[in-house]
Amino acid sequence: MSDTNLLKSSVPGFIDRRSRSNDNAPEGVERRQFRDGDRSLRPEVAELADAIDDYKISHRRRFITFEELYEVMMSLGYHR
Repeated sequence: MSDTNLLKSSVPGFIDRRSRSNDNAPEGVERRQFRDGDRSLRPEVAELADAIDDYKISHRRRFITFEELYEVMMSLGYHR
């Protein structure tokens, strides 16, 4: 089998996402998606989840510590 056959797809409509088709797209765009579609119906819980997700994105963290969680909660006005 030649190399050219390996590069061609037999599936119609296949898009090779490894090649950049848009040269104007910014480099290093955050691709991770923290938010999920299964949010709580309680607005307080959704607000906390959104704040945690925003913290993760702004600090480039996949997982946060309990201290970071406490910091997010304090920023929302929660107190002990």
